[in-house]
Amino acid sequence: MPDPVLGMTGTLTSPIRGAGTLGEVLIAIRGGTELYIAQSEEALPAGAAVLVVGVHPGRRVDVVAWVPLPGD
Repeated sequence: MPDPVLGMTGTLTSPIRGAGTLGEVLIAIRGGTELYIAQSEEALPAGAAVLVVGVHPGRRVDVVAWVPLPGD
């Protein structure tokens, strides 16, 4: 069964300074919000909207930049 956070969007609470570095992402899930350790192949600033594209053990997720559609 896939992890429920896969495919969800969130907001970076700390920046990812580039490949091989880690940040944190806040995701609304299960009626609340949860923090996950985030990694990306590109630098992303704190406050950036991201999409979860991979999930690893230890609450670590792969993210990419996400541009919400108008009205989202």
